[in-house]
Amino acid sequence: MENLSALVIFARVVDAQGFSEAARRLGMSPSVVSKQVTRLEKSLGARLLNRTTRKLALTELGAMVYEHAHRILREAEAVELAVQNQQSAPRGTLRLSAPAVFGTLHLTPLVSKFLARHPDVRVELTLSDRIVPDLVEERLDAAFVIATRPTDNFVARRMAPIRWILCAAPAYLARHGSPATVADIARHNCLAFPALVSAGAWRFRVGDHEELAAVSGNFSANSIMALRTATLDGLGLAVLPTFLVGPDLKEGRLEALLPGCRPFLDSALQAIYLPGRPLPAKVTAFLELCLTEFGPIPWWERGLKLPEA
Repeated sequence: MENLSALVIFARVVDAQGFSEAARRLGMSPSVVSKQVTRLEKSLGARLLNRTTRKLALTELGAMVYEHAHRILREAEAVELAVQNQQSAPRGTLRLSAPAVFGTLHLTPLVSKFLARHPDVRVELTLSDRIVPDLVEERLDAAFVIATRPTDNFVARRMAPIRWILCAAPAYLARHGSPATVADIARHNCLAFPALVSAGAWRFRVGDHEELAAVSGNFSANSIMALRTATLDGLGLAVLPTFLVGPDLKEGRLEALLPGCRPFLDSALQAIYLPGRPLPAKVTAFLELCLTEFGPIPWWERGLKLPEA
């Protein structure tokens, strides 16, 4: 039992890949951390780490000890979190990541509301369009991702639907007319997000089958914000997410086209986090706020007539 704290520190050193970083995370000095690991090695009568000036490497015995120490660390953290959730209000630093556009438009306003309710919390929000961030490496409490199915290796909670819609500006439609069928799209100037073009085509669900629309045009971009601007300027047709163009559709700046056709696969905004531990109160409180604010039909879709799923 006297080695429990040293085992936890040893696990922290291995996770952090160094004494200095482990000390920073533990709020201790590097010399104290190093002495604890040395004391553990002497107590066990075996070397656990091979130390060089550049990195640490586990010995064979060290790898076995680390497996047990890591479980002890996780259990200790779970106990602390369970107690915190029962006895304390949200506090501490909440580290989140989210897709850049969605995070800017819809999560940042919620951060302001959340911080007004929970003044003992500090939020660090990273905006990035990586598909799935590394929660462990980046020390994230949770990440928001847009996906068509649950994300492997994580707990995933559905926060809001993500739907796409074919649209154009009234000025463009006045010059070129509206497509009456999916096949008609090939006659139009299509503004494309390259990642959503498959074999030169957009995919639509029409009733119980799929139809393809050949895509060609004089502008493409890897930014949906850039495509929205070009679409508002009357450059062509685009398939854009409702979380971005919902207000434009409601206010008549853009018109929804082919109401019986659903572009692409519906996906969802998911909050993902690591399994196996109770969520800290700060994470639970923020996710509950998101669920309340978005709802089954998020505010940007209320009042819109969308194609049936």
